[in-house]
Amino acid sequence: MARNPHQAARLRRGIVLYAVVGLLLFVWAFPIFWAVVVSLKSETEVLAYPPNIIFEPTVRNYRDALVGGFSILPSFATSFIISGLTTVLTIMLAVPCAYAFARLRLRGKKALGFYTLVTQMVPPVGLVIPYFLILNRVGWLDTYQGMVVVYLTFSLPFAIWLMVSYMEDIPCEMEEAAFLDKANRFQALWHVVLPQVRGGIAVTVIFVFLNAWNEFLFAVQLGGNDVRPVTVAMYNFVSVEQTLWAKLSAAALIAMLPMIIIGFAAQRQIVKGLTVGAVKGGGRR
Repeated sequence: MARNPHQAARLRRGIVLYAVVGLLLFVWAFPIFWAVVVSLKSETEVLAYPPNIIFEPTVRNYRDALVGGFSILPSFATSFIISGLTTVLTIMLAVPCAYAFARLRLRGKKALGFYTLVTQMVPPVGLVIPYFLILNRVGWLDTYQGMVVVYLTFSLPFAIWLMVSYMEDIPCEMEEAAFLDKANRFQALWHVVLPQVRGGIAVTVIFVFLNAWNEFLFAVQLGGNDVRPVTVAMYNFVSVEQTLWAKLSAAALIAMLPMIIIGFAAQRQIVKGLTVGAVKGGGRR
C-alpha cells in the first residue's frame, strides 16, 4: 500500500528526530559509562593499550575511595554543610528580593535588575584573587563562613533572577484580595504568594544546591585542610608522579551519587516548577 506523502514526510522527521535525540543521549551518557568502566578496572588495566574490553571487575577502587588513605568521606560532610548553608541563606534572601523586584515600585529598580543580571556574566576566574585577598584580610580563608559567603555571591543573583519570573506570573488580584482582608505585605507574601510559587522555590533550591556541590574553582583556591569539599578531595588521587585514574573515577562516581538521588527524587518538582510559569503566563490576559 502506497504511503501518503504527508505520512512519509512525518515518518522521516520522526526518524531524524529520534536519531538526533539518540546521538545527544550517547554523547551525554558515554563519559559516565566510561567512568564506570574505568572505576571497575585495576590501574594496570586502565593504562593498557589498546583498552581491554574483557576484564575482571573489581570494587577495590570504591573501597579505597571510601575508607582508604585518601578517603573522600570526610569531605562529604564538608560539601553538605557548605551546600546546605548556601542554599538556606540563598532562599531566605532571594524570596523577598524577588518579590520586591516583581511587585514593588522601587527607585532604581531597572538598574538593580540589570546589576543582578550582570553579576551572572562576570567570569569567576576574575574574582578568585579579590576573594582571596578579602577573605585573607578578615581571617576567613579555609573557613565555612568564608566559603558560604563566596558561594552566596553567585548563587543569590541566580536565584533572584530565576524566582522573579515565578513571582510575576501570580495575578495581582490575589494579593489585592488579601489586602482587602487587612493583610500586610508580609502576610500576603507568606499566605498568598509563597504557596503559589512552591514549584519555583523547589527548582531554585535544587539548582542552588547542585551548583554549590559541584563548584571547584573557589573551593580549591579558598579552601584548605580544614574546609575541603568533595570536588577538591577527589584530586588526592592526582599527583605529579602519576594519576590513579581508576580510584579517581570511583571517587567521582561516588561524589555524583547524592546528586543523582536528589535529581530522581525531585524530578516531579523540577518538571512542575519549570512548567508552572509557562502555564500561568499563558493564562494571563
